[in-house]
Amino acid sequence: MKVQTNDLILGDSLKVLSGMASETFDALVTDPPYSSGGLHIGARQQVPSSKYQQGCSQSLHREFLGDHRDQRSHMLWMTLWLSECWRLLKDGAPVCLFSDWRQLPITTDALQAAGFSWRGIAVWDKTEGVRPQLGRFRAQAEYIVWGSKGGMPLDRKAPVLPGVIRESVRKADKHHMTGKPTELMRQVVKICEPGGRILDPFAGSGTTLVAAALEGYQWVGCELTAHYHKVARERLSAIGQAPLSMH
Repeated sequence: MKVQTNDLILGDSLKVLSGMASETFDALVTDPPYSSGGLHIGARQQVPSSKYQQGCSQSLHREFLGDHRDQRSHMLWMTLWLSECWRLLKDGAPVCLFSDWRQLPITTDALQAAGFSWRGIAVWDKTEGVRPQLGRFRAQAEYIVWGSKGGMPLDRKAPVLPGVIRESVRKADKHHMTGKPTELMRQVVKICEPGGRILDPFAGSGTTLVAAALEGYQWVGCELTAHYHKVARERLSAIGQAPLSMH
């Protein structure tokens, strides 16, 4: 498959990635489905809105596909698509994967099983705006597992990035039930050297691609859910970055 730069493809990431040319991307930045949201298999296989949204907010955003796997199938699936990404990335390319606390072990294991070097974990602090629960720690953090394809040169032309990024979720900037703030992603994509080509196999509502475009990067994304593919295309078009293809 010949994939144009600055393009967003509707389809299953495993199939789409397998058709792309090797060593053509400078960074992988993505927020894959967590298959989380519960302590037991029955809870994790519920529709996303019942796992990640509360009360009346359950109707605010459309459901999305691919968030139903149990622990072992999720681990295998993560390893499969990350192995394809390893092939697609250039030597030394950085990788950033979002995760919640439940899936941290699987995410770090899959990263390494696919051939990447695990380099650490950064924290997204969602601030005190998240819903509190008496007698419990506030669930105000998600995590960025990061690594690289082999060694990373010390003279890379990229800034020092914070280990903790504090950014609240604003309603006007939330286009997906598990969407990340645009300002958060504008910081994360800077792990890529200036002008590089960033891959996001789970584009969702397009926030990583929007952030990449705003920061001057090239980008390619893939999204399985037709509704969110449309939302992402509209958001990119709104900043003058309409995807090149019509699929």
